[in-house]
Amino acid sequence: MTEQPTGHDAIDSFSNENRTFPPPAEFAAAARVSDGSLAAEADSDPEAFWARQARELIDWQVPFESVLSWDLPNARWFDGGRLNVAENCLDRHVRAGLGDRVAIHWEGEPGDTRTISYSDLLDEVSRFSNVLRSLGVGRGDRVNIYLPMIPEAAVAMLACARIGAVHSVVFGGFSSQSLIDRINDAEAKMLITADGGYRRGEVFPLKPAADEALGATPSIENVVVVRRGGNPVDMVEGRDHWYHDLMEGASVDCPPEPMESEDLLFLLYTSGTTGKPKGIMHTTAGYLTHVTYTHRYVFDLRPESDVYWCTADVGWITGHSYIVYGPLSNGCTQVMYEGVPNHPGNDRFWDIVERYGVTIFYTAPTAIRTFMKWGAEEPARHDLSSLRLLGTVGEPINPEAWMWYHEHIGGERCPIVDTWWQTETGGIMISPLPGSTTTKPGSATFPLPGVGMEVVDDEANRVEHGGGYLTLTRPWPGMLRGIWGDPERFRETYWSRFPGRYFAGDGARLDDDGYVWFLGRVDDVMNVSGHRISTTEVESALVSHPSVAEAAVVGASDATTGQAIFAYVIARGGAEVDVDALRAHVANEIGAIAKPKAIFVTPDLPKTRSGKIMRRLLRDVAEGRNLGDTTTLADASVVGELQRRASEASSED
Repeated sequence: MTEQPTGHDAIDSFSNENRTFPPPAEFAAAARVSDGSLAAEADSDPEAFWARQARELIDWQVPFESVLSWDLPNARWFDGGRLNVAENCLDRHVRAGLGDRVAIHWEGEPGDTRTISYSDLLDEVSRFSNVLRSLGVGRGDRVNIYLPMIPEAAVAMLACARIGAVHSVVFGGFSSQSLIDRINDAEAKMLITADGGYRRGEVFPLKPAADEALGATPSIENVVVVRRGGNPVDMVEGRDHWYHDLMEGASVDCPPEPMESEDLLFLLYTSGTTGKPKGIMHTTAGYLTHVTYTHRYVFDLRPESDVYWCTADVGWITGHSYIVYGPLSNGCTQVMYEGVPNHPGNDRFWDIVERYGVTIFYTAPTAIRTFMKWGAEEPARHDLSSLRLLGTVGEPINPEAWMWYHEHIGGERCPIVDTWWQTETGGIMISPLPGSTTTKPGSATFPLPGVGMEVVDDEANRVEHGGGYLTLTRPWPGMLRGIWGDPERFRETYWSRFPGRYFAGDGARLDDDGYVWFLGRVDDVMNVSGHRISTTEVESALVSHPSVAEAAVVGASDATTGQAIFAYVIARGGAEVDVDALRAHVANEIGAIAKPKAIFVTPDLPKTRSGKIMRRLLRDVAEGRNLGDTTTLADASVVGELQRRASEASSED
């Protein structure tokens, strides 16, 4: 059952997955892409391919003159062109007679709803654009957005785009210190926030956290506050303004600002190894082309009939690209939900799918494994027959979670698009095309047409089979244009490891058929007796056991093997976990070298509010160290429970 590592592998790869799922015949017959013609076009002339996408998918006020200027690491796409992103997302659909089409079915966690048409959304964005201008915000000014998952978050982003301001969205679950760091780095002129929002049945206060930050952010001149939670807040006269008061007298007449192709559209901050967040820069035309193209083809979109739902938050790049800009540019109808998937019950997502007739569902593997833990009876209570396509995003999905998703959510009839991309890439880079790609559970399959990718070893030699480092070999329209205020860090972080290539920071392997399998971040590779083993592969083996719903693996210092594998697992649906049997199962699935030294059964794992597992903390627990900062965790009490269990296990030894 094991695939032995080849001699040149930069990362040893042991796992093997042979199940395949061709596109269902009925799906393929009606799909936008059902053969290799799109890939053949892109391979023959990538620049001409991207130029066609830009001309056909985007409306231009002034056509572009050149396709690409490339002086590594600096790219310029579609120079000479002028356009406006908000106009592409709203005005052009209304002009085409689609003003009555629903843009957003919004549902609050308490159950309140709003139905917003494209005409409604255009009026709201136009009004708020005029509000921004009335408060002194203009072209090139930075605006910070700190909101829950409410329609005003999309309105604020689009209003900035309409007048040429640059938005910087901060996830509503982040602390005041995170807000301070991002405001000050961008020197934002305005903050848009809310009194509070709903999460797990309670209001979490946003304005008080914002007030904490505002004492240390001198560049902020005005604060706009949306009323959502109804919680008491302090309003500073002259600085703080209620959104509804400002909007009441605002005009709906606001012509979209003509923007140059390479004008900055937004900043989005992502964590960095130095601890200082990186302000990732995305510009106008290339980004919009990329997200419109990928949303249209990866999801086989039919705007006239699909109801699309991406469960991400607008505070992340997935929310930017596949809640706001991609779906609205394509003129589709989507669901936007404020809260958590288990309020008031574990079936909240499936209730929403059933009531709105969702056809395309896009979520994270972390969520899918949580659904597994809750049991298949939850989705079984609802009619999910409207679904025709499923997607995953955010991290590699293990094959067993893929199969559970396929069976219990997709009814064994829906193709699954497992998408790989990053904040830095702007949009999806590697994914099946659901009408033409035969999928394998757990593999993101192949680069999309127009994307250049290679796996390389430590010396930058191309790897044809086995594990290595994923690199991108040529520019793409949605690529980041730099790190705000730090061009040297941009070059060093992304372009220095392998000359002439963008290094994504991820490990990947290629199987015998050329399929791409992601092995996680390269800093999540364990060195066990000289073998470089991916945490992702061991976690996948653990979750393939019927008693395990979710797993996290780290390498901790070991005097004999260099590093030893420590695993933390969550039981599936109340099952009993036999630790010895589970260790043997991993050895059988991968090989004895991957058998965990210790396995801890835990009710939960330490995760950030975005659902990412904090392996640093798990490593600290395994090595008995004092823990660092835990303020970004969704539930900090989890770590204490893990420490207690590790201590008990140690005393038993």
